[in-house]
Amino acid sequence: MTRSVLRAVQRTDIAPGAAFALRALAIVLALCTGGLFILMLGHNPFAVYGSMLAGSLGTNIALTETVKMTIPLVVTSLGVTLAFRMRFWNIGAEGQICIGAVAATYFALFHADWPGWALFPAMMAASFLCAGLWGAIPAIFKARFGTNETLFTLMMNYVALYIIQFLREGPWRNPADLGFPKIARFAQSAQLQKVLGVHWGWIVALALLALVYLYLKRSKHGYEIDVVGENENTARYAGMHVRKIIVRTMLFSAGICGIAGMLQAAGADRTLTDSVAGGVGFTAIAVAWLSQLNPLAILPVSFLFAMLQKGSGFIESVFGISNAAAAVLQGVLLFFMLGCEFFVRFRLTFHREVVSSDA
Repeated sequence: MTRSVLRAVQRTDIAPGAAFALRALAIVLALCTGGLFILMLGHNPFAVYGSMLAGSLGTNIALTETVKMTIPLVVTSLGVTLAFRMRFWNIGAEGQICIGAVAATYFALFHADWPGWALFPAMMAASFLCAGLWGAIPAIFKARFGTNETLFTLMMNYVALYIIQFLREGPWRNPADLGFPKIARFAQSAQLQKVLGVHWGWIVALALLALVYLYLKRSKHGYEIDVVGENENTARYAGMHVRKIIVRTMLFSAGICGIAGMLQAAGADRTLTDSVAGGVGFTAIAVAWLSQLNPLAILPVSFLFAMLQKGSGFIESVFGISNAAAAVLQGVLLFFMLGCEFFVRFRLTFHREVVSSDA
């Protein structure tokens, strides 16, 4: 006897127009499903969606805040993209952001009297090196002992968070604050100044985007990353030092995430808090995959995510929608956006299988 089996077959020849149509359909379905959810809450979907756009783009202040939210997301997504292209699952960007922020905060608190031309490069270099070394730890264990990098990097997030909490309640606590323990606000000389209404972290983000693109597409290292990601045995056969490539790439990946921590602490927060990462490290994973690990696509996708996050916060105050409901709405929209990538890369087909039956 035979039976039909549903299988997912990888697409190899999907046309760009078909891929665009699938993604457009996913957006339409996401908006319709989100609209039904909004109706269940007793609100007009068109009014809510319009308010989300207005809350993220409608005024100069709203646009500025959206761009500020985009900056760390772009930088962190670039960082995790390096590791993901090598099939190294770096889930520790959240902690790497924290470590980068801690390193930058040291110079902001204790060397704020340095001139800006020396202070900011020192803060950026420290954030890159410290976060890079932090990220190199699981890479060394992966390369040497074959440990699971997903769990390793994930657990290190909590260690990094506790380091900030220790510093906040101990050595770096602001003695002038008699209430809840806090780290002092950065001196004006250690804060990123505004360029075109937004702190100059956006310039750093664009520069990193160009550098990562060139690194992946035009350098020998980028070629090695892709080969190791495809097959480590092939890379070894070609004479590549796989362990060295894994550690080096993860150092760069985590280091870039650390720069995001420096930009957030010195640019947006102007101090160090345990919410400096704010979930950006996990959101960046979705951004990287939606961008298909393409650095050039990370910028628009990050901006769309920032719009969604800023707009969701806006409708909470305008319509009285709870934070949990706004998060559900975000989840519905992201579910369809991420889910459509499955159908872009695979198609579902039915196959007939012969099933033997005992007499």
